[in-house]
Amino acid sequence: MESAREITVGLYGIGLDTYWPQFEGLYDRLVGYQNQVAEKLRGLGARVVNVGLIDSPVKSAAAAQRFQQEDVELIFLYVSTYALSSTVLPVVSKLKKPVVVLNLQPTRAIDYASFNALGDRTKMTGEWLANCQACSVPEIANAFLRSNIQFHQITGVLQDDPVVDAALESWISAARVASTLRRSRVGLVGHYYNGMLDVYSDLTRLASQLGVHFEIREFGEILALRERVSELEITDRVSEIREEFDVQPDCVESELRRAARTSLALDLFVQEHDLHALAYFYNGHGDARYEDLIASVIVGNSMLTARNIPVAGEYEVKNCLAMKIMDAFGVGGAFSEFYALDFDDDIVLLGHDGPCHPRIAQGKTKIKPLKVYHGKVGEGLSVETSVQYGPTTLLSVIDAPDGNVKFLVAEAESEAGPILEIGNTNSRYRFSIGARGFIDAWSGRGPSHHCAIGVGHIADKLEILASILGLEFIRVC
Repeated sequence: MESAREITVGLYGIGLDTYWPQFEGLYDRLVGYQNQVAEKLRGLGARVVNVGLIDSPVKSAAAAQRFQQEDVELIFLYVSTYALSSTVLPVVSKLKKPVVVLNLQPTRAIDYASFNALGDRTKMTGEWLANCQACSVPEIANAFLRSNIQFHQITGVLQDDPVVDAALESWISAARVASTLRRSRVGLVGHYYNGMLDVYSDLTRLASQLGVHFEIREFGEILALRERVSELEITDRVSEIREEFDVQPDCVESELRRAARTSLALDLFVQEHDLHALAYFYNGHGDARYEDLIASVIVGNSMLTARNIPVAGEYEVKNCLAMKIMDAFGVGGAFSEFYALDFDDDIVLLGHDGPCHPRIAQGKTKIKPLKVYHGKVGEGLSVETSVQYGPTTLLSVIDAPDGNVKFLVAEAESEAGPILEIGNTNSRYRFSIGARGFIDAWSGRGPSHHCAIGVGHIADKLEILASILGLEFIRVC
């Protein structure tokens, strides 16, 4: 799973060195709290570079150097007690990494009676300083804003606070996805579907703002790889297809073997170029070999998608990236477009022809033969399924006219009910703003007509990812 990739994060606490000789045990107590934060982050699968409690500008500079050496993806700033903003700023300003300010109090509330019964005002002040995490947060925020540094905050209790735990998990998860994108090689094979103006993309812009690499290849390579596949391998792959899919009785063996041969060639192609996602389209007019190839890719591309290599048809590069993002969060990423509106049930049907995502299907994906691939050449095997019933999230990556890449997001519910049984993926979705409201709000933001759908509600995580990448985030519901 892409979502299991380890990332490296930096953690530094802040304090004021003037306090340590004044209040016995305070320093060790605060370091202990910081170690609890480190353990939380490690429990979420992060490699934590914990530079300890920074209490002077000199130590701050050293911490920045350590974070640079360790190539941290994200910085967590733990406010352990009051600290001077001059101690905080050098680390963040030098690194230019996302920073999350952790305003985590060790207790939900100070025990006022016990506190006031201490009888020693020095001890009382030390106890207060161990609980005054919020004290310097406004000062830190002021310094960051005046220095044009973006920051984020998590406020709550150090232990047993579900809000804090969920926020930390979301940040680690989003940082992991950002790291995955920076390491992703996206294959592009063929050409755009002629006339789909919304699908045409600026590859340089997408590469620079999302961090991916595009590897532009030729369909001739896949054609050549098909010749390397043995009959025994084809037989084994047919068995694998029958195991993974619900092959319908009207699927003939010759079509299954043709799909299996192409599937094996696609696997070799992905391996040879170390691809982590793929967008494709080809007509193949005038050459029977290419027509045979392009008409037999659906099953193999669905199998790749199930193995964390999302494949988008119609050369829809932006949606290929949306699918990769959803896949990296571990929630799938089904290639989708609007199919129809059900005004009686206030439902939007979304789906698509071509490859599906079997791992987020409601039940086993069916394989059906089609005599016509609508709008495309050839005939052959296709897949039909619905996305798992329950919470879902839609993501569109927008290549906007202002030169910026943006995320457009909506949350919905995938519901049981009748679908169009035409050998395509399609599902029924209910939106909190209704079918009419959703269509108008979504389309009015200018996405392409495709989107990626994942299971679960992850709009909050996508918003964090957009923040990490420096992208605009738009949520319609």
